[in-house]
Amino acid sequence: MTITELMAMLAPDKIPVLLAPSIENNFFVYSLAGVLAGAVLMLGYQRWKLQVRKIRWQQQADAILDEANREAETLKAQIILEGKEAALQTRTEAEKELADARRILSQRDQKLERRQEQLDNQEEMLRKQQRGLESGQQRLDAQLRKVNEQRQQLSQVQQQQQRLLEQASGMSREEASERLLESLSKELEHERASALIKHKKQLSELVQNQSRDMLLTAMQRFASTHTADSTTSTVDVPTDDMKGRIIGREGRNIRAFEKATGIDVIIDDTPGVVIVSGFDPVRREIARQALTKMIADGRIHPAKIEEVVEEVTKQMKAFIMQKGREAADEVNVPGLHDRLIEMLGRLHFRTSYSQNVLRHSVEVAFISGMIAEMLGMDGDLGRRCGLLHDIGKAADHELEGGHPKIGADTLRRHNEGPEVVHAALGHHDDIVVEHPYTMVVATADACSASRPGARRESLERYIKRMEELESIAKRFEGVQQAYAISAGRELRVIVDSNQASDEKAALICHEIAQAFERELMYPGEIKVTVMRETKFTEIAK
Repeated sequence: MTITELMAMLAPDKIPVLLAPSIENNFFVYSLAGVLAGAVLMLGYQRWKLQVRKIRWQQQADAILDEANREAETLKAQIILEGKEAALQTRTEAEKELADARRILSQRDQKLERRQEQLDNQEEMLRKQQRGLESGQQRLDAQLRKVNEQRQQLSQVQQQQQRLLEQASGMSREEASERLLESLSKELEHERASALIKHKKQLSELVQNQSRDMLLTAMQRFASTHTADSTTSTVDVPTDDMKGRIIGREGRNIRAFEKATGIDVIIDDTPGVVIVSGFDPVRREIARQALTKMIADGRIHPAKIEEVVEEVTKQMKAFIMQKGREAADEVNVPGLHDRLIEMLGRLHFRTSYSQNVLRHSVEVAFISGMIAEMLGMDGDLGRRCGLLHDIGKAADHELEGGHPKIGADTLRRHNEGPEVVHAALGHHDDIVVEHPYTMVVATADACSASRPGARRESLERYIKRMEELESIAKRFEGVQQAYAISAGRELRVIVDSNQASDEKAALICHEIAQAFERELMYPGEIKVTVMRETKFTEIAK
């Protein structure tokens, strides 16, 4: 039912009909009429209110649309203005670039004009010179014709004089030439021999003076410290009680330490000092550092000794590599193989006639480089040859042959050049010299060795004897390690318990002693001690 139909039913003419059934219902009817009228009014109000809202919304939409149009117009005007400014700026820049280009073109045109003027002037000068040359050529042609005429006249005169000389001497031209040449040849031969002797003597004196100056200059430019290594090291101990702990019960600790390091430990009445003795400086340094660590730690027993010695040995390997790299960097020799660097580092602990071999090699490298540069040769190659010339001394106690051959083989295996290999092989004049760098290294080696106080022969003989003792013992089957101690008066040999029984160990000891008697010359006696030990280890889990 719509509002219109409801209003029609509530019309005044319809009310009596609705109220006809009963007068008692008047109140109800009027109430219903009032409610209906209120509902109609409410509906009308809501409709009006909705209409008002629609109008307001329409106004707001129109306002928003107007605002948007105004903003669009403003933005459009701003964009147009910015575009005009950008166009103006672009035009200004283009005009500026055009002006610069015009200025540059104008400068180029001016340069071209000046260049054209110079070319025109040069062309005019060339024309003048050409005309002068043509006139000079004409004068030369005239003089040449005149010289030819004079030459012909001179030739005729010479022929006449020659005929007169032949008639006067009674000899032909060929005979006179032969006699004259023979006389001149004898005179020239005598003069040539005299001049040759004179120049040879002067050249010899000059070469000797220059070589002496070169060697003295190289030696003065590099002067290293003199070295004199000892075969003993001392370790400070805080108290005399620590000496007893180092010895251990019934000498157990000191025997384990000497077995692990191959070094003789001397404990005497000297207060606060323990002496570590051995000819191998690497093992001696390992023993000294290990003993120092155990004294500082305070725990000294066979298991701890083996642990500390193993740890120090690893540290010593790293130290050897560091020394090798430092030596290579010091003389600027790059690209060495790691094995060669390790062998260089081991030379730090090797001495030759009491001269540190690594410092000797560095010194020889510098002197070789200087001499090579003075002779116009490659200084870098000279330093490389000098640094590696004694590399075989790092392994001569492990391989057969002298250190030149061992060093040359090692360098050849690690792809060093023929000059470097030959310098290591022939720096003691054992072979025919094939490369000039070998003579340079040999000269530098002699200069380094001849410095006052550089070498002392007794220590080299002593070390050589120690190495011979160990090398002879290592030849026997089953021998693991051999250590010469007590200045070569005793040799301690460790055999593998899996390869040698007690009876075989005794036989090895006897054979080593006989080998010493056959092959070595030595004063006094050499004590040979062979040790065989079996260890069993279990891990509790």
